[in-house]
Amino acid sequence: MDRPAFYRFHQGDRVLPFASEEYDARLKGLRASMQAAGLTACVFTSMHNIAYYSGFLYCSFGRPYALVVTETDSVTISAGIDAAQPWRRSHGDNITYTDWARNNYWRAIRSVTGEGAAIGFEGDHLTLVQRDLLDAFLKPSETLDIAPATMRQRMHKSAAEIALIRQGAQVADVGGYAIRDAIREGAREIDIAMAGRDAMELEIAKRFPDAEYRDTWVWFQSGINTDGAHNPVTSRALRRGDILSLNTFPMISGYYTALERTLFVGEVDDASREIWEANVAAHEYGMSLLRPEASCAEVTQAINAFFAERDLLQYRTFGYGHSFGVLSHYYGREAGLELREDIDTVLEPGMVISMEPMLTLPEGQPGAGGYREHDILVITEDGNDNITGYPYGPAFNVVG
Repeated sequence: MDRPAFYRFHQGDRVLPFASEEYDARLKGLRASMQAAGLTACVFTSMHNIAYYSGFLYCSFGRPYALVVTETDSVTISAGIDAAQPWRRSHGDNITYTDWARNNYWRAIRSVTGEGAAIGFEGDHLTLVQRDLLDAFLKPSETLDIAPATMRQRMHKSAAEIALIRQGAQVADVGGYAIRDAIREGAREIDIAMAGRDAMELEIAKRFPDAEYRDTWVWFQSGINTDGAHNPVTSRALRRGDILSLNTFPMISGYYTALERTLFVGEVDDASREIWEANVAAHEYGMSLLRPEASCAEVTQAINAFFAERDLLQYRTFGYGHSFGVLSHYYGREAGLELREDIDTVLEPGMVISMEPMLTLPEGQPGAGGYREHDILVITEDGNDNITGYPYGPAFNVVG
């Protein structure tokens, strides 16, 4: 049998997160960046850029995937194990590569780029091994890291993206209320987390009946487990007076949203309430600062000063917020839009960013635990639009 290195397998109806016009607009913006940089083709390998420009969110399991964009074509490159699913979920063409011979992946890419092209690649994702193979198979006339330009493009959300993110924030609220309802003394972190996850997945399926469902999750921490923002769920049982951290993360077609809240089981002691209310005040102050023409560094320094005045800055554990879009805990962070001292990006209408101050006080100290509030805000022409609805603070979140 003459087995091909690659082929096209197209069947079924195409279903994408956005209309074709949305992807056409994204590709137009990319091609403008390519032209300015003198590139004739881009080879994307990351989950976030492939999903952003094509709609297809791959599942690697050790196999490489790609999106090749030229001046006229947009082609996803997928493994044979996925059959026609990548085509059904891609804007543009799709080529399936086979594993009959090593590096058929690069042969499929070469069929689109040819040899000798000026190639853009993602310097923050392409491995050294794959970079060597790019050079060997494509023989580029030149190469350039296009990742910074694509990140800047993704930081500015379209109206369609903001609409999807807004629905994601509402789903996160649904998960938050389900978690609140499940909180009681003796319940385990894992059981409460599952209640929130199940509620969100059902809500996503109701709102997006044609989507593919994957990666929605919950981090629910109690007691000492609240000391880190990303601590995994355990089977620890809740006790009266425990500090809790509620974190819901719905995933809709590669788009991540989040709700994060501090809670207490049954009662909150005076020392903990004082720290909690200070963090809530910082949260509210920080949200008031998220306006056009404010820089990420300026916002960060202002909140730092707020905490320093209260002798709490030493308990801050990370930056105060980040961008939202094609994002998860393992792909897509838009590092140019984070509320940190070293980020000078100026906020503009259409950006979407969180405000999420966190204070962590060590065990054995009054008020010990991790305190965190998190809202998602869309930057508007004259300020911001908070799209998170679940209440924060002691009035609503001493429960069980």
